[in-house]
Amino acid sequence: MKAMTLEEAGRPLKSVERPDPLPGPGEIRLRVEACAVCRTDLHVVDGDLPNPKLPLVPGHEIVGIVDSIGAGADPSRLGRRVGVPWLGHTCGACAYCVAGAENLCDDPLFTGYTRDGGFATHVVADASYAFDLDPDADPVALAPLLCAGLIGWRSLKKAGEGRRIGLFGFGAAAHIVAQLCVAQGREVNAFTRPGDLQAQDFARSLGAVWAGGSDRTPDVMLDAAIIFAPVGELVPGALRLVRKGGRVVCGGIHMSDIPSMPYRLLWEERELVSVANLTRRDAVEFFPAASRAGVRTHTVVYPLERANEALGDLRAGRLTGAAVLVP
Repeated sequence: MKAMTLEEAGRPLKSVERPDPLPGPGEIRLRVEACAVCRTDLHVVDGDLPNPKLPLVPGHEIVGIVDSIGAGADPSRLGRRVGVPWLGHTCGACAYCVAGAENLCDDPLFTGYTRDGGFATHVVADASYAFDLDPDADPVALAPLLCAGLIGWRSLKKAGEGRRIGLFGFGAAAHIVAQLCVAQGREVNAFTRPGDLQAQDFARSLGAVWAGGSDRTPDVMLDAAIIFAPVGELVPGALRLVRKGGRVVCGGIHMSDIPSMPYRLLWEERELVSVANLTRRDAVEFFPAASRAGVRTHTVVYPLERANEALGDLRAGRLTGAAVLVP
């Protein structure tokens, strides 16, 4: 198989040839059709997240066709299209797993971080953590749903039922969440990098009632805000914009330090919460919700061997929507 591998954090990925992997007990192998590029991949490659498995094949928004079945896995899945997300395995026995919070598992595996992911022509996955997908859908369009969509959904649930939602960082996750919000009758306020008129126009095209730089203020108070940009200094600004009893959700796995701020920004029962990983239940809820809302992902396609270019465009903020690698 062909793969783009991370040999050392902070270094470009290398194109390598490897033997095709074989699925073990309870596993399946996919012939990868598409793998979206997530900001978490960037954090792994750049060394923001510690202790990745090295050498590593990144990528955790994987869509592919099952072409080999390990012992104990359902043989009827052979030939099916499935998706593989960030959460690659959980122990099933710790207090969090037992309580239904497998996203907080004490002994998890994460696709494209602690087990090989989808920047490759083939990938092996735990069959229990792979989701059956629409066989007639475009695999490129499906790929961003496997993380940007799932984490966006979990973040939106954490935000509560408020009508006015602020989205900070209008990238892959926010462009999906915005469509869900509009379908639910909510008002979307989109905050982008200051001066990023293209992202602001993109947000308006998806139904945002207001779009501007993160240095600007809409005319209304927000019921909740979701921060997808990995910028800690956005937290005090978001708290300033939410009403009493409102909530700010940090939707990323990594964020720069949150600066010191006066307690009055949090007072009046405002809440600041984070989202960690995802659960399989999130997928059961999300995919039908996305279908009902008519969610359409906006993608930029790169050949597999141009993975470093895709990561660079994401790092520089040159993307509108999501980058997707196609072997």
